[in-house]
Amino acid sequence: MKSITVYCSSSTRIDSAHHEAARIVGARMAEEKLTLVYGGGRIGLMGEVGRAVRAGGGRTEGIITTFLLSKEQGDQDCDELIVVETMQERRRMLMDRGEGYLVLPGGLGTYEEFFEVLVQRQLGELSGPIALVNINGYFDTLHTMIEQGIEGGFIRAAVRELLYFDPCPNAAIDHLLQAPAVTGGHDRFLPSGSE
Repeated sequence: MKSITVYCSSSTRIDSAHHEAARIVGARMAEEKLTLVYGGGRIGLMGEVGRAVRAGGGRTEGIITTFLLSKEQGDQDCDELIVVETMQERRRMLMDRGEGYLVLPGGLGTYEEFFEVLVQRQLGELSGPIALVNINGYFDTLHTMIEQGIEGGFIRAAVRELLYFDPCPNAAIDHLLQAPAVTGGHDRFLPSGSE
């Protein structure tokens, strides 16, 4: 694996524990010589991850929209900062440039990006592993929602194989680096698939 796409918050109003986790992620990625692909903002957790990767000598590739360039204060220190017009373009490039997907706590945009990656994995259109860093139980309700979908027959149990939840940033990265290859697109992943 050469690159990881990190999805996370640009908020400046969140608990310091999330900032510390973002710095750990960035430092570990630099140590592993993994290119950071991310939303290209220099504030919030995005900024923390980007600065930590560069502080460790790593490469950062930011992808941001024209609208968000000023709102999220686009990180001009990125090794490569790509400005696109639409969120759809941004999400596609973030997915295409990553070989694994790491999700730190975030808001609606982070959830949207996570679910798009998960659905693409379910359909077999992406192959990289997904890990969520569950700081302070932030993703507990998301985990519960997915489990309820499985119990209700809306989501296939095999989808569990595509996800990894852990409060430890290093454990999440370990998972991405060591996860067995699981290819979606088969009936066992699809709600309409046969038993």
